[in-house]
Amino acid sequence: MRILIVTAGSRGDVAPFTGLGRRLLDAGHQVALAAHASFAPLVEGCGLEHRSVPGDPQGLIRGWSRAASREEAQALTRAYAEGLADGVAEAVAGGADVLLTAHGPAPLSRTAGDALGIPVVGTYLVPSFATRSFPLPNARGTEDPGPEGNLAAGRDVLRRAENVLAGAVTRLRDRLGLPDSTPSAAADIRPAFHGYSPLVLPRPEDWPSGVEVPGYWWPARPDGWQPPAELADFLQAGPPPVFIGFGSMAAGEGERLSELVAEAVKRAGVRAVVQAGWAELGGWGADVLTVGDVPHDWLFPRTAAAVHHAGAGTTGAGLRAGVPAVPVPVMADQPFWAARLHGLGVAPRPLPFEDLTAAALGDAITACLSDPALRRRAAELARGIAAEDGSAAVLAHIEAVG
Repeated sequence: MRILIVTAGSRGDVAPFTGLGRRLLDAGHQVALAAHASFAPLVEGCGLEHRSVPGDPQGLIRGWSRAASREEAQALTRAYAEGLADGVAEAVAGGADVLLTAHGPAPLSRTAGDALGIPVVGTYLVPSFATRSFPLPNARGTEDPGPEGNLAAGRDVLRRAENVLAGAVTRLRDRLGLPDSTPSAAADIRPAFHGYSPLVLPRPEDWPSGVEVPGYWWPARPDGWQPPAELADFLQAGPPPVFIGFGSMAAGEGERLSELVAEAVKRAGVRAVVQAGWAELGGWGADVLTVGDVPHDWLFPRTAAAVHHAGAGTTGAGLRAGVPAVPVPVMADQPFWAARLHGLGVAPRPLPFEDLTAAALGDAITACLSDPALRRRAAELARGIAAEDGSAAVLAHIEAVG
């Protein structure tokens, strides 16, 4: 069967689908992954076909941070959505028997799938259906609004997400000859699978049938990957270091953050592996090593703790490795996962990015490493997660309908 996976956004929005794609490929299916052009090496390095989707997520995030007004930021988002719509339509037109879609581009994927008669399956990395159990990521309002408040906040999150792509979806319907009444919302897609562990966030009882939480889809490791000699030597030269990285966040703030991180590491008296990321972090001294992209499944088990932005993928990688976390959320779903890490007992209280100082980060690292209960709970949770197989449910569905 020809399977097309559609996603958009940063590396964390792409990497988990390389693992899901490889699982489907190994089962004998043809698998293509539609993502931004900058991720072609990642996708192809994992043995999957890459179909390019227009857009520069790094430039978009940088543009948001520099926008002089809300209107300017919205204009940037609309332009991004228009390009994404064209790219999704072209990727789907390239051929597929079934379409798996991430949550972000789901309305576009659903529209293109309907136009070409291709069934669409939701494959979401964050909870994507309103529930009384908790407010969805990106929810506004009070910290504990109660069951009905949670449901209302979740519905508001979904409405706002739909509005971001509403214009692009309308124009895509017109282009493909679909009536205005064609459903396109991510919440209308069934079945829908969520690629995170039910031990981390259980499936709410009030979610509709056909919406499942089977477990994580772990990123595939690029074929032939080997750790850089400098990194291997650094790890062997002393006690396990702390990992520090902010992924796709804080683009353009590299110099400030690098100095802050260096001072925090010195204050905490630890060794550190600093991942450059989109912020282009650097590091100085015998106790700090800066690296580029390194598979988290290889690196994290060799660390004492992970300081990160609490994106869904990095959060999962830390939990899989059984290491405690110091979450420093910046935006989007990150405060949600940061709070979840604390609630699970594997991290101290989150340190919001806007409150980040060298002193605060150094103290948070010290607090994390000095509490053995965090590591014990992380190891316990990792054992449970290791017994799960998140890709199996998606594969089973595809083979049942194929």
